[in-house]
Amino acid sequence: MLEALADRLDPIAQVEAAHETAAALLHIGHAEADPEVTRRLIELVDEMGFVVLADLWATRPARSLPGALWKLYLLREWVVSDPEGIARDYAEGSRLAEPHHVVAGVDWPQPHEIRQVADEILRGAFTGDFAVALERAAAFCHVVSAGRHDRAGAAPAPLAGDQLLTFISDLVACAALWRAGKLD
Repeated sequence: MLEALADRLDPIAQVEAAHETAAALLHIGHAEADPEVTRRLIELVDEMGFVVLADLWATRPARSLPGALWKLYLLREWVVSDPEGIARDYAEGSRLAEPHHVVAGVDWPQPHEIRQVADEILRGAFTGDFAVALERAAAFCHVVSAGRHDRAGAAPAPLAGDQLLTFISDLVACAALWRAGKLD
């Protein structure tokens, strides 16, 4: 269904589809107590392909529901693409960004754990408080950014340099909008 919606030619229909699908996925995640459903929502990109979600959500405003959900999937994809580099940056950044390190919830920044945390953050979006998931993602990125400061150019696109700082700012803003009932 998502692939068909992403292929719509009508721009207005694409906007509606982006918002409707993001809301529907969150609703399904919160309505179902089935761990299998949650697992499938987390692994949505693995099943459908990153391009399908990108076509549907990436062009929506960063501070919108599809934009926020897109950022969580993008974060997971980023971690999957470079778990070793991100684990190194996280380990370095955890010394420099202690409060964010605590919120992110990474006990020992090894590649396997970094990947688990990315899945846990996305799981929290579907099973817990969406704002908390967004804030946890922002904290995770903040720690990585602090650790990456000395490794200029180490980040794979699209989360590099100032883009990562904007990404963090958007996640925090989306969390505040969600709590205010204004993230749509």
